[in-house]
Amino acid sequence: MSLHISAAPGSIAPVVLMPGDPLRAKFIADNFLENAQLVSHTRNVFFYTGTYKGKRISVGASGMGCPSIGIYSYELYKEYDVQCIIRIGTCGSYHSHIGLYEIINTDFACSESTFAHCAFGYEGDQMVHQGNAFDHINKTASEMGLNIRSGNIHSSDVFYRAAPGIPAVAQKHDCLAVEMEAFALFANARYLNRSAATLLTVSDVIPTREEISPDARERSLKTMIELALESGTTL
Repeated sequence: MSLHISAAPGSIAPVVLMPGDPLRAKFIADNFLENAQLVSHTRNVFFYTGTYKGKRISVGASGMGCPSIGIYSYELYKEYDVQCIIRIGTCGSYHSHIGLYEIINTDFACSESTFAHCAFGYEGDQMVHQGNAFDHINKTASEMGLNIRSGNIHSSDVFYRAAPGIPAVAQKHDCLAVEMEAFALFANARYLNRSAATLLTVSDVIPTREEISPDARERSLKTMIELALESGTTL
């Protein structure tokens, strides 16, 4: 029995897209899925199931940070027999040559988080994508004519820092950008032998302080959402 997701058994599809924001999950369901049904709204974290090009698929929010996605993704894998989760989120680029709207397919998530160690005894500060979703996304992007990047990202445990500059763990692993969730998602998938990928759209460039305006953010994520959905239909 799931403690944080109230969906009925069988109401969540084998492939789930996970934005961080519940309202972004609703936006995807309303604008990209056919016959989308709200299947869970516990704690106002919305999960929807519908179809995309005839393929049954679900979308639901992860919340912010490793602890939050750690709970939701674990329950999706364990209690709802989800086979693949594709996180779709935003990130801050650490480098001026990686600009706004670029899409990153995460290879390794690198973190100072103790999540993987405390939960499963995994050592080390990096966690690789799991299963075939990463390669499948790259293949699908090529077929769609999209130029996306693959590389390491920093899954930070904090949003605000006293010290400026790129944190040591991100420098160590040559991370392209920073977000807050992929490390825990990959750890859960590794432990439960499931598939997991993380697609990120650059929403701000930290060195130059460029950023996508709040009004433009939903429109700017359209390409990433479509890539994730197209990939999900054939996983």
